[in-house]
Amino acid sequence: MSSFYDLQVIENTPHFPAMQELVDLLCHRTGNVNRDFFQAEVAYFLGLIPSSMRCKIRSPERGVLPVNIYSIALATSGFGKGHSVSLMEDVLLGFREAFMKNTFHQIAETNLFNLAVDIAAAKGGDETKELEILENDFKRQGHAPFIFDSGTGPAVKQLRYKLLLAGLGSINFQMDEMGSNLLGNNEVLNILLELYDLGKIKAKLVKNTPDNERGLDIAGSTPANTLMFGTTSKLFDGSKIEEEFYSFLATGYARRCFFGMGRSETKFATVDPKDVYKGLVNKSQNLTISRWQTFFTKFSDPKYFDTELQVPEDVGIELISYRLHCEATANEMPEHEEIRKAELSHRYFKSLKLAGVYAFLDDSQDIQIQHIRQAIKVAEESGASFQKLLKRERNFVRLAKYIATSPDNLTHADLVEDLPYYPTSTVARKEIMDLAMAWGVSNHVVITKNTVQSVEFFSGSTLKETDFNKLKFSMSDHFAYDYEPVEQPLANLEKLFKAPGIHWCNHTFEGEHRSEDKVIPGFNMIVIDIDGDMYNKSGEQIKHAVRIEHVHDLLKNYTFATYTTKSHTEEEHRFRLILPTNYVLHLDKDDYKEFMNSFAMWLPFDSDTAANQRSRKWRTNDLATVFINRGPQVLDVLPFIPKTKANNEYVQSVVDLGNMDALERWFLNNMDVGGRNNTLLNYAMMLKDAGADYDSIEAKVLKLNKDSGVPLKKDEIYTTVLKSVAQKMSK
Repeated sequence: MSSFYDLQVIENTPHFPAMQELVDLLCHRTGNVNRDFFQAEVAYFLGLIPSSMRCKIRSPERGVLPVNIYSIALATSGFGKGHSVSLMEDVLLGFREAFMKNTFHQIAETNLFNLAVDIAAAKGGDETKELEILENDFKRQGHAPFIFDSGTGPAVKQLRYKLLLAGLGSINFQMDEMGSNLLGNNEVLNILLELYDLGKIKAKLVKNTPDNERGLDIAGSTPANTLMFGTTSKLFDGSKIEEEFYSFLATGYARRCFFGMGRSETKFATVDPKDVYKGLVNKSQNLTISRWQTFFTKFSDPKYFDTELQVPEDVGIELISYRLHCEATANEMPEHEEIRKAELSHRYFKSLKLAGVYAFLDDSQDIQIQHIRQAIKVAEESGASFQKLLKRERNFVRLAKYIATSPDNLTHADLVEDLPYYPTSTVARKEIMDLAMAWGVSNHVVITKNTVQSVEFFSGSTLKETDFNKLKFSMSDHFAYDYEPVEQPLANLEKLFKAPGIHWCNHTFEGEHRSEDKVIPGFNMIVIDIDGDMYNKSGEQIKHAVRIEHVHDLLKNYTFATYTTKSHTEEEHRFRLILPTNYVLHLDKDDYKEFMNSFAMWLPFDSDTAANQRSRKWRTNDLATVFINRGPQVLDVLPFIPKTKANNEYVQSVVDLGNMDALERWFLNNMDVGGRNNTLLNYAMMLKDAGADYDSIEAKVLKLNKDSGVPLKKDEIYTTVLKSVAQKMSK
């Protein structure tokens, strides 16, 4: 990080009084606590005053610069954008009326006379005649609006020509509903881009005719101010409007504008309505507006016209320090972050212009240290808003969230109609949908695809992570009725498992009646019975092969619980396995059955197939041996959710390993490159404990090693794994 400038000084600097009070006022009137949007807005309105009066900054480093402000303010719908702009227009109403009705015409008259004198002297002509020509030309340009919200390129240049003739005033562009109006004002925005730095633009050569005479080529500067505001949803549509906006940022608006991103965080949410009403009609708030109206109106006096602000040496050094800090920080960014680098490295320039606004309103002849620091404070907070603006969601993320929040099943036709960024071509659709599904896997969003008569239907939901203090189940002392819904921590389940004669389910039921048609979707535990049997790839049953200690060892990295059933013996291990899931799932009857069937394929042993029924119940055992393991992993259920991309890939991977039995598949999928030897040894020992002979173990171990991605050498297998097995069996 750069050491050229200490930003701690800026953090401890209070905002300029007008900025602070007016932002406070807007926050109060709109009920919002977020200030970023209003700061960008207030900066623009404050800039209108010195800009209209043609205030300039004479900088030893940059020469003469006009004082002008560009701002972009975005917020969600209902934030109070239009209301706040209307309030600021009221605050400036006195200045605007006095300026347009008196000052503008007074100074324009003087400037036209001076132009006539200069032209007459240069031509050796009559001053009165030249003045008449200029006055007629001035009238032909039409009325000069104080603010306009749309236009064309030629119209902006015509307005600029009138202001050059008048010798004062500024071009003030104020665009509401930015997303809707951006494309229509493309031409205007390109001209404003050029006007920002010095207020100069090259004239366009048009054919001169009796009906359309070219005006004078007047050398001069016309400052321009810009405020663009609107809703984020309309601007960031993921389509042409968003592309055009980011194109404007890259072209130059990023470095020229102050930014404000508003979030809807209202302070009215938990306040009594009477208190809100009294606050809104509070006389002190109206007095604040009146006070600032009066304060700003005084600057319409012609004595403030053509004010030139000086930049003392200490202020210049402070600004250079900040500039070097910004450039050094920008240089540390990656090359592809062009827009971020441009905005950061030019913060010093817009800070200088805002400092000029502050100095003018302070009626100071110089820009002081306090002014530049107060302006830098706004620039830094604007930069933080700009970072939020650039963190826009990708189209596939928007698609995933849209599907997840939609209550209905959606077809491609629905998505094309509702989402401007959704592609119409088949290949592009598949690509964005695959990306949306892939993003959802790691962001708590599940998207399912169901095909009915060749029509694809998409649905989704936002998954809620399981709270291990709220594992859901229901319990009763009756096999069918009075199933009380319960939420308990994992540690407390031991009491349930060891309770005498209790029936329990991993779902809850309407009316507490255990029946499939009464099931309330929503579970965060999987429960299965393990009866001790295991089958090899040929379908031959290995009696009593799975022992409870085998399961504990195989699942040691997971959080789970087991408890023995009443039929459990030392010779025949029979027990129940409970696995909390990482998400709470809501599945219907058919999807739950398919889900449990997919989960069964994940297990390294066979389990009770009846577990795929949502209304399945289990009995407790007061003589049970309970084991609770808190491993570093929680069972990830995403691969098992039907009709999802993750499930399709998982099922395909099982099909690809179809020549293997469940135990082989488990060890192969859990074989790490660095721990292959230990994995093979554990596999061999489990086969030994299951009663397999040495020849069978040898064949299975060598085959599993061969099927692994990076097999060990045979010699190593024989000298380590199989040697250990032989020694164990000989004992």
